[in-house]
Order: sequence, then structure tokens, then C-alpha cells
Amino acid sequence: MGMPKANPTPPLSHPRRESIDPSAVMRIKHLQLRAKTVVEGFFNGLHRSPLHGSSVEFSEYRPYSVGDDLRGLDWKRFARSDRYFIKKFEDETSRRCYLVVDQSQSMGYGSLEYTKINYARTLAATFAYFLTLQRDSVGVMTFDEAVADFIPARRRPGHLHQMLGVLSRPLSGKGTDIDAPLKQIASLVGRRGLVILISDLLTPVDSLRTNLAYLRSRGHEVGILRILDPTEVNFQLDSPSMVIDMETGREIYLDPDAARDDYQKAFQQHQEQLQTVCDSLAVDLYPIVTNQPLDDSLFHLVQSQQRRTRPTARAGMLSRSASSRGAT
Repeated sequence: MGMPKANPTPPLSHPRRESIDPSAVMRIKHLQLRAKTVVEGFFNGLHRSPLHGSSVEFSEYRPYSVGDDLRGLDWKRFARSDRYFIKKFEDETSRRCYLVVDQSQSMGYGSLEYTKINYARTLAATFAYFLTLQRDSVGVMTFDEAVADFIPARRRPGHLHQMLGVLSRPLSGKGTDIDAPLKQIASLVGRRGLVILISDLLTPVDSLRTNLAYLRSRGHEVGILRILDPTEVNFQLDSPSMVIDMETGREIYLDPDAARDDYQKAFQQHQEQLQTVCDSLAVDLYPIVTNQPLDDSLFHLVQSQQRRTRPTARAGMLSRSASSRGAT
């Protein structure tokens, strides 16, 4: 989808903290173990950083607002804090999240010892593992030129293992059709939830705009993680070459200087168009380069949800508000 700038701002800006080398994570063959390693590193990093006071615990309460049913007041909590809190029931605290993962052939590219799809799968598995720990219902959809696999959002024993099995399947399709999965998610998911699209976004901006607008009109929160290889961000070609389009199989002759200039212009223009679309629809867009720590994405989404959430609401996807923590 969006085309990164020649020297883009790193997708996550946060206080210095120890992060896990993605190369080390990719050497772990078992996908669930990879996800567990990233999540544990994320929590450890929060504890060691200046953000250690920012909780990512699951919230079972929310501050009282005028008009709330007084029968939901927690009087014991009021006695301890002299503040009113409402007990949140299961349908409030459990949210549905769908991970929509691009498995087209372009995701098979990689200049490192691993490819974009290896990174994307690990990222999706990390979110699935993390959200499962938060007692949220998680589902997965994979796609290339059509929807490949779909697992509805659930929360039950064995569900995580089923999702990781789908994420581990080899690439098969060629092109990318982002319309189909977003339309299907919008039609299948009636209850408001969170949709996380993980893709290199090699797709026209207009089709993306239409489908994102439809998702947002149905009340869904949307986050997009654009997976990019370092060579896609800083394109270099040392000599005239014949290259092959991974999705069409077409051979293309490239002159180094002309190709670099044309690519960077198109890349930046596309990225700016994507950013404009996402900003207009209140969709979070994160360009992520595959040599960056995987736990950055967790941090990014948690922080963005905290910024979007009013003090009276559940702090986005995962976090409990600071005022709620202070009341305990």
C-alpha cells in the first residue's frame, strides 16, 4: 500500500529500551515460541523503560459517567478510592480483533536472511498471542489475489494453535487483491472491533480508500502495518539489470540512475497518498522495515490506542488508563 520515503522516520518513536533483534527471533522455528519471545521481550522492555508505570493490564472497570446504571457501581472500590467506578461485563471487556495478513508473492521478497512474509507471520502470531493473553477474541484472514483462509474471532482452548497453523502455510497466490478481504471482514463482523491489516500494500490507493471507509463507517478501529524490506525503502541498483516482477513474472530492464530516481519519486508519492487516506479516516498507518524490532509494533499500537481513548473509556486495545490505576 503506502510507498515509503527514501529515509522514512522509524515507525516507532519511544524512550530507549532494550529490544529483541529480529534476526534472532527468526532463527526460532516454532511460530508460537517466536510470538512468546517477542511478547515477553515487550513486557520486559516496558518494565525497564521510563514507561514502566504505563499499564497494559486488562481493564475490568471504567470510571462512572453521568447516565450510567447505578446498579453497576462498585461500592467497595469507592470506599477505597472515594471515586466511582462501573463494573464492566464480559461483552464490554472482550473485544474482537481480526488480523488480515497478505500472503501474495511480493511478500516472499527479502534481502535479509528472512523474507517479508516471515516477518509478517511472526508479527501476526505475536499479536494473536498478545491479544489472547488479554482475553480478547482473535480471528485471522489470509489473502493474495483472493481470500485464502478465514478463522472467525474466538476465545477458546486450541484457537491460537489453529490460527498459527493458518499463518504458517506457504505462499501460493501471485497478485494482491486487497478489496476481497476487507469487504469480507466488513460483511462478516457485525460487532465493532479492531482490524489489523498486515501487508506490503502493493495495491492502488483508491480501492484501499473505499474499503477502509466502509470498515470505519461500521465502527471498526483499523490499524495498518506496512511491511517493507530495507532495499524497498532505500532502493539501490549498481548496474543495468533485468529484474522480474514477483507478482506478474514479467521481466523488466532497469537503468540504475533512472530507475532509482523514478522509484523514489513514485515511492514517496504513494506513501503520501496512503498517509492522506489513512489520516482522513482516522486509520493508523505504520511503515515497518523488516530489520526493526518486532516489539516496536506492539508498543506503537498500544500507544496509539491510549491516545485515541477518552479517560472514561477502556484504554484502546489493551491498556488501562492511568487514572484507573491510581484509584486502586
